[in-house]
Amino acid sequence: QVQLVESGGGLVQAGESLRLSCAVSGGTFSSFAMGWFRQAPGKEREFVAACWRGSATYYRDSVKGRFTISGDNAKNTVYLQMNGLKAEDTAVYYCAAGRTPVVRTTTMDYWGQGTQVTVSS
Repeated sequence: QVQLVESGGGLVQAGESLRLSCAVSGGTFSSFAMGWFRQAPGKEREFVAACWRGSATYYRDSVKGRFTISGDNAKNTVYLQMNGLKAEDTAVYYCAAGRTPVVRTTTMDYWGQGTQVTVSS
Protein backbone atom coordinates (compact mmCIF):
# COMPACT_ATOMS: atom_id res chain seq x y z
CA GLN A 1 0.00 0.00 0.00
CA VAL A 2 1.28 3.42 -0.93
CA GLN A 3 1.28 5.79 2.01
CA LEU A 4 2.06 9.50 2.02
CA VAL A 5 2.74 11.36 5.25
CA GLU A 6 3.14 15.13 5.23
CA SER A 7 4.94 17.12 7.87
CA GLY A 8 6.52 20.52 8.33
CA GLY A 9 3.50 22.77 8.48
CA GLY A 10 3.19 25.48 11.05
CA LEU A 11 2.56 29.12 11.81
CA VAL A 12 4.88 31.70 10.26
CA GLN A 13 4.85 35.38 9.46
CA ALA A 14 4.63 36.75 5.95
CA GLY A 15 7.97 36.68 4.19
CA GLU A 16 9.25 33.68 6.11
CA SER A 17 9.86 30.17 4.83
CA LEU A 18 8.73 26.62 5.49
CA ARG A 19 9.71 23.29 4.06
CA LEU A 20 7.03 20.64 3.82
CA SER A 21 7.97 16.98 3.63
CA CYS A 22 6.09 14.07 2.11
CA ALA A 23 7.45 10.71 3.20
CA VAL A 24 6.55 8.00 0.68
CA SER A 25 6.24 4.32 1.53
CA GLY A 26 5.03 1.38 -0.51
CA GLY A 27 6.53 2.86 -3.66
CA THR A 28 9.31 5.04 -4.99
CA PHE A 29 8.39 8.67 -5.44
CA SER A 30 10.35 8.96 -8.68
CA SER A 31 8.05 6.38 -10.27
CA PHE A 32 5.02 8.60 -9.71
CA ALA A 33 3.81 11.98 -10.69
CA MET A 34 4.05 13.76 -7.35
CA GLY A 35 1.96 16.78 -6.56
CA TRP A 36 1.35 19.27 -3.82
CA PHE A 37 -2.15 20.67 -3.45
CA ARG A 38 -3.74 23.01 -0.96
CA GLN A 39 -7.17 23.86 0.31
CA ALA A 40 -8.14 26.99 2.19
CA PRO A 41 -11.39 27.27 4.17
CA GLY A 42 -14.34 27.83 1.86
CA LYS A 43 -12.28 27.24 -1.27
CA GLU A 44 -11.69 24.34 -3.61
CA ARG A 45 -8.58 22.23 -3.43
CA GLU A 46 -6.05 23.62 -5.89
CA PHE A 47 -2.86 22.52 -7.54
CA VAL A 48 0.37 24.00 -6.21
CA ALA A 49 3.35 22.11 -7.64
CA ALA A 50 4.22 18.82 -9.31
CA CYS A 51 7.22 16.72 -10.18
CA TRP A 52 7.13 14.16 -12.98
CA ARG A 53 9.54 11.22 -12.97
CA GLY A 54 11.60 12.91 -10.28
CA SER A 55 12.73 15.59 -12.69
CA ALA A 56 10.35 17.86 -14.59
CA THR A 57 8.58 20.35 -12.34
CA TYR A 58 5.45 22.47 -12.70
CA TYR A 59 3.98 25.24 -10.57
CA ARG A 60 0.88 27.34 -10.42
CA ASP A 61 1.64 30.91 -11.45
CA SER A 62 1.11 32.42 -8.01
CA VAL A 63 3.96 30.39 -6.46
CA LYS A 64 6.50 30.44 -9.29
CA GLY A 65 9.81 31.78 -8.06
CA ARG A 66 8.82 31.23 -4.44
CA PHE A 67 8.11 27.49 -4.12
CA THR A 68 10.32 24.60 -5.16
CA ILE A 69 9.37 20.93 -5.33
CA SER A 70 12.22 18.45 -4.97
CA GLY A 71 12.96 14.92 -3.87
CA ASP A 72 15.52 13.01 -1.84
CA ASN A 73 16.02 9.53 -3.25
CA ALA A 74 17.80 8.22 -0.16
CA LYS A 75 14.87 9.20 2.06
CA ASN A 76 12.16 8.54 -0.55
CA THR A 77 10.76 11.91 0.40
CA VAL A 78 9.35 14.79 -1.60
CA TYR A 79 9.70 18.35 -0.37
CA LEU A 80 8.00 21.64 -0.99
CA GLN A 81 10.27 24.53 -0.11
CA MET A 82 8.13 27.61 0.38
CA ASN A 83 9.91 30.95 0.49
CA GLY A 84 8.46 34.42 0.74
CA LEU A 85 5.22 33.12 2.18
CA LYS A 86 2.14 35.29 1.89
CA ALA A 87 -1.10 35.32 3.85
CA GLU A 88 -2.89 33.93 0.81
CA ASP A 89 -0.73 30.80 1.03
CA THR A 90 -2.56 29.82 4.21
CA ALA A 91 -4.17 26.42 3.65
CA VAL A 92 -3.99 22.75 4.41
CA TYR A 93 -1.32 21.35 2.13
CA TYR A 94 -1.66 17.83 0.74
CA CYS A 95 0.87 15.58 -0.90
CA ALA A 96 -0.43 13.32 -3.65
CA ALA A 97 0.89 10.66 -6.00
CA GLY A 98 -0.42 9.61 -9.38
CA ARG A 99 0.37 6.91 -11.88
CA THR A 100 -0.05 9.11 -14.95
CA PRO A 101 1.50 12.41 -16.06
CA VAL A 102 -1.83 14.17 -15.56
CA VAL A 103 -1.61 16.01 -12.25
CA ARG A 104 -4.97 17.33 -11.19
CA THR A 105 -7.01 17.30 -8.01
CA THR A 106 -9.31 14.69 -9.54
CA THR A 107 -6.67 12.41 -11.06
CA MET A 108 -4.32 11.56 -8.20
CA ASP A 109 -4.31 8.00 -6.85
CA TYR A 110 -2.91 8.49 -3.35
CA TRP A 111 -3.24 11.31 -0.85
CA GLY A 112 -1.61 12.24 2.41
CA GLN A 113 -3.49 13.48 5.44
CA GLY A 114 -2.53 17.11 5.00
CA THR A 115 -0.53 19.58 7.05
CA GLN A 116 -1.65 23.05 8.07
CA VAL A 117 0.28 26.10 6.91
CA THR A 118 -0.75 29.40 8.43
CA VAL A 119 0.85 32.66 7.36
CA SER A 120 0.16 35.79 9.36
CA SER A 121 0.72 39.28 7.99
